[in-house]
Amino acid sequence: MKLKELLTDVKILQVGADLETEITGVAYDSRKVTPGCLFVAISGFATDGNKYIPMALEKGAAAVVTAKIPEGDVPYVQVDSDRLALALIGRNYFGDPAASMKLIGVTGTNGKTSSTLLLKHVLEQVLGAKVGLMGTMENMIGDQSIPTERTTPESFEVQALLAQMRDAGCTHVVMEVSSHAISLERVGGMHYDVAAFTNLTEDHLDFHKTMEAYCDAKAELFNRCDRGAANVDDPWFQRMCGRSGCDLITTSVKGNGDLNAEDLELLSDGIRFAAVYKQERVEVQLPIPGKFTVYNALTVLAMALQLGITLSDAAQALKTAKGVKGRVEVVPTPGKDYTVLIDYAHTPDGLENVLSSVKGFCKGRTIAVFGCGGDRDPIKRPIMGKIGTDIADIAVITSDNPRTEEPGAIINDILKGVDSSKNNYKVIENRIKAIYYAMDIGQKNDIIILAGKGHETYQEICGVKHHLDEREVVAAYLEKTR
Repeated sequence: MKLKELLTDVKILQVGADLETEITGVAYDSRKVTPGCLFVAISGFATDGNKYIPMALEKGAAAVVTAKIPEGDVPYVQVDSDRLALALIGRNYFGDPAASMKLIGVTGTNGKTSSTLLLKHVLEQVLGAKVGLMGTMENMIGDQSIPTERTTPESFEVQALLAQMRDAGCTHVVMEVSSHAISLERVGGMHYDVAAFTNLTEDHLDFHKTMEAYCDAKAELFNRCDRGAANVDDPWFQRMCGRSGCDLITTSVKGNGDLNAEDLELLSDGIRFAAVYKQERVEVQLPIPGKFTVYNALTVLAMALQLGITLSDAAQALKTAKGVKGRVEVVPTPGKDYTVLIDYAHTPDGLENVLSSVKGFCKGRTIAVFGCGGDRDPIKRPIMGKIGTDIADIAVITSDNPRTEEPGAIINDILKGVDSSKNNYKVIENRIKAIYYAMDIGQKNDIIILAGKGHETYQEICGVKHHLDEREVVAAYLEKTR
């Protein structure tokens, strides 16, 4: 492919290379450059890709795309935005794969994973479609699972994955779209058939600094779509969607939306409600407990409507959906008369939602095991400490991916939000020991909530990932105490 073809739609400031040059591949990591490659130098946070231009040239790079004019005799193209350029180059290199599929993006702080997985199920059941999925837990092409490291991969990998999905015969792609993905142009140059907004609560303020900036980053998704689905009950709805010109279906459990949930029944093993849209009223059932599941179900139903699926067909498909791994997931505890749940709740809102939901159907005590991640927004730590000790009957405060921070320092931040007069909490830094303690004190009808890890099967300590699957921890405890 010629260099000029790869640069279609890229805003070019200056050219110091032959645009007729034949390019054999694209790399933004100098270690992966091969002869004839185009090297895209990204000005990253940890390091500046422009430093590696000499290495890329030594390895045979045919040209360099950069936001800075390089020194010396370098065949270069200077662009306005190196990150957006990489996204557009990826799109052009793989032949704009998204154009041949229906593209659906879901954004929000909580509920993205559940909503995308449930919509995938609806599309498969109702349309018989082959559906691609990009998400926190995994990427999928139909039934084939592809592990993932972050919610949205780098833009070139996004385009490569979309091309895989297209070539495998996918007709629809459902994506979780994070605020980082939008801000860092990982989804640059992509247009969505449908975009959805679940909710917005405090998260990622280490990156965005303010809630307004966090909201505005996510809101950009609604400027890149034809149709939308959005939770009108969320206090950030207006800022998120108010300036968008897309055709929108709003959802509500308070009767304020186009699509409303009425006659809610929150049960220990799921939810039931009536979905009301225009003149139609349909019964909805899902085997996933919690009021947040009602909101997720409404989001899925609204997206389905925007994709031309009837409300009754979508609701019928949801009845056959299964629970999502790491989202209010029941862990087998044979021989015990208490229940253990695993949930990904790692934000104040997520923790409050899951604990409040469990309190609604728990016949005994709620025991919450939780912590906060390191190298992430420290402001939420005391807030989560207060929520955990205020709602749960017993709180066990522990580690949750301390990453490069000291676990004890993170726990001290959590404790700043705890009422010192309370005697319903215990600090156990080692997460396995914390889970064992919770199970030690578990009594009949108690529900133990292991919050924060969800689908993750590792614990990151001092920058190193150690295997930690909480399902295995629970099983090991049961074996040990049998």
